[in-house]
Amino acid sequence: MAWIQRLAHGRVHYAWIMVAIGFLVLLAAAGVRSVPSVLIVPVGDEFHWSRATISFAVAINLLLYGLIGPFAAALMDRIGLRAVCLLAITTMAIGIGLTPLMTAPWQLVLLWGLVIGTGSGLAALVLGAVIAARWFVERRGLVMGILTSSVAAGQLIFLPLLAKVVEVSGWRWAVLVVAAILIVLLPVVAIVMREQPSDLGLLPLGMKPEDSLVPTEPSRQNPFAVALASLGDGIASRDFWLLSASFFVCGASTNGLIGTHFIPFCVESGGVTQVAAAGMLAMMGIFNFAGVTASGWLTDRFDSRYLLFWYYGLRGLSLIFLPYVFQMSFIGLAVFEVFFGLDWIATVPPTVRLAGNAFGVARAGMMFGWITAVHQVGSAAIAWGAGLMHDYLGSYTSSFTLSGLLCFIASAVVLLVGKRPTQHRPVLVAPAGA
Repeated sequence: MAWIQRLAHGRVHYAWIMVAIGFLVLLAAAGVRSVPSVLIVPVGDEFHWSRATISFAVAINLLLYGLIGPFAAALMDRIGLRAVCLLAITTMAIGIGLTPLMTAPWQLVLLWGLVIGTGSGLAALVLGAVIAARWFVERRGLVMGILTSSVAAGQLIFLPLLAKVVEVSGWRWAVLVVAAILIVLLPVVAIVMREQPSDLGLLPLGMKPEDSLVPTEPSRQNPFAVALASLGDGIASRDFWLLSASFFVCGASTNGLIGTHFIPFCVESGGVTQVAAAGMLAMMGIFNFAGVTASGWLTDRFDSRYLLFWYYGLRGLSLIFLPYVFQMSFIGLAVFEVFFGLDWIATVPPTVRLAGNAFGVARAGMMFGWITAVHQVGSAAIAWGAGLMHDYLGSYTSSFTLSGLLCFIASAVVLLVGKRPTQHRPVLVAPAGA
């Protein structure tokens, strides 16, 4: 299209247009993933399903979101960014659109777990890693910070909206609102998204003409075989295990625990209304946005291992503190919102940087996809586990304490990344941006 060419050769590099469209896709996926936290209480009340039953469907969703990520990266190499994004949006729209028709737990698992989990997995943060690697030579840390902040923006936009719709019109209308947003996004992605700078006669942002590379041809290899081969390389790498272990804890302490159970915790422990609790979770999104963007900036300048050390350590303190916030009036909860919000996904930019150092920029998206898969295993484990512990013990205190202790372990683990080379390739750690 002529107007796309004019836009591509305008004053703003098209790489930033790609960041914007990638942000929208990830924002929509974040909105889809925010649905369960708002619906746990009303769906459970209507169908008389236990917290563990609903949490199991959420756990399947979180697990697939992570496990599909590496295959999504390989699929992007095979059929392209745009095709994968369109497939992701369509799958999520189908799953969300059919949700109002469910009447049995197996349908909840099928739609919330399998269908929506698959769609959101295709639109995982690996999309951000691929965009950063293909379209940018410099400012990759900042770009990953911006794209990762889509999760925070999704909280900020969707949680209060969906909670209010649930309160006024019921939970079925809330999910239909999300489905409509996904349908509107489809033509935007189809028209604006491009595969790589060479498609528009451009170089990646920050690359000099004398350093230009031959455009990457679409892979003819089986994407599943490529993804599994990359996993094999990862299994042989000490740094892969260290980063995966820390990201397991990251998932367990954020998406799995706070993202899934914070609203029910506030409703039960503090007598807070669901709309007010959703507003609190959304407020974390404001600080989340600031925290992850700042983390991207810091990742370009400081050693990523020490950044992660502080991120995990401070997160652990906040989680151990959380069960007692309602004993300290509203101030205690406000402190937790700010503290945890700044830290929520600040771990992503430095983890992507360390993965790139260990496996090379070209494979950063794929390897980060597998590390993210482990992240979602942690999310799924604690999402379901916290539901089971709640049904058995009657509260979330043990879940918060356990996650806090795991964060302290993760803060020590990340300091070992890059300390010695793996057997199959040297590990390069830049002194300022490692």
